[in-house]
Amino acid sequence: MTEKAGGEGGVRPVRWGILSTALIGREKVIPGMQKSAWCDIRAIASRSRDAASAAARQLGIPVAYGSYEELFDDPEIEAIYNPLPNHLHVPLTLAAATKGKHVLCEKPIALSAREAEELRAVSGKVLVAEAFMVRFHPQWLRARELVREGAIGRPVAVQVFFSYFNDDPENIRNKADIGGGAIYDIGGYAMLSGRFAFDAEPLRAVSLVDRDPKLRTDRTTSAVIDFGEGRHLTFTVSTQAVPFQRVNIVGTKARIEIEIPFNAPQGGAMRILLDDGSKFAGAAAQVITLPAADQYELQGAAFSKAVRGVEPFPYGVEDAIQNMRVLDAIFRSEKSGGWEKI
Repeated sequence: MTEKAGGEGGVRPVRWGILSTALIGREKVIPGMQKSAWCDIRAIASRSRDAASAAARQLGIPVAYGSYEELFDDPEIEAIYNPLPNHLHVPLTLAAATKGKHVLCEKPIALSAREAEELRAVSGKVLVAEAFMVRFHPQWLRARELVREGAIGRPVAVQVFFSYFNDDPENIRNKADIGGGAIYDIGGYAMLSGRFAFDAEPLRAVSLVDRDPKLRTDRTTSAVIDFGEGRHLTFTVSTQAVPFQRVNIVGTKARIEIEIPFNAPQGGAMRILLDDGSKFAGAAAQVITLPAADQYELQGAAFSKAVRGVEPFPYGVEDAIQNMRVLDAIFRSEKSGGWEKI
């Protein structure tokens, strides 16, 4: 096999295997990672060899496997990207990790914090992390820098809306028994917006959930997350509403608006708004343009650098467990009708 050219300083890129031919991998994550000198996508696996071969041809991946086990047994593969259905995230991540593979797993990393805690068995032996690519995008990093610098005063609120429309009962996002629904699919992004912007951990949550009567998935969920010290995250996520997404980080002196917070165009130059409220309807907003970026490329490079020991990866198993604790509290609140501790 022909090796990909080295990363920075001549460091050999990490040889990756892709677990499944999932749409997010084929359309977004793999093309993004292939842009990086740190990532060498060497193999892709599916339970169908034909499906794996077709994806390999489409994406220019050298090797196709007809089973996940074949990929795990390939001694050339160092890291695995796992975009399988949500209920398979933990078992297949563990299977890969026990074969000595580092794993970048799509969110949610599990269906509960208790399930995510199973990953502690391999933590420290290999690198395992949850794939929240937004944490590597320049627009999010700059927004957090502004908060840390005091540009908005004391941060008091993060408001998030994230929605799309999909009521297809055959779509994996609408299958309740394997982790479908708004919270598992996109609620994690809303939750993470608060953790990231506040640089703090939440204390308690209360939620309001509307479930599809046939699909049984949560189709529209709203929540209030209390971060203490007067800091509130409020959000609505929906799988059956007009497509829209927006994040506002509000402080005592100004606010930051992220216009396309989660599905930023790959390779596009994004902008965020810094508004001190001195003019009506945002007329005083300062436009901050960020460099063109692909958040999947940046995420893959960061993970690969950590595998090579060049830079530590800022997130791991404990971070992923904490993410699931917040989602667990949201689901518990649906049943209790009140505040739930995180």
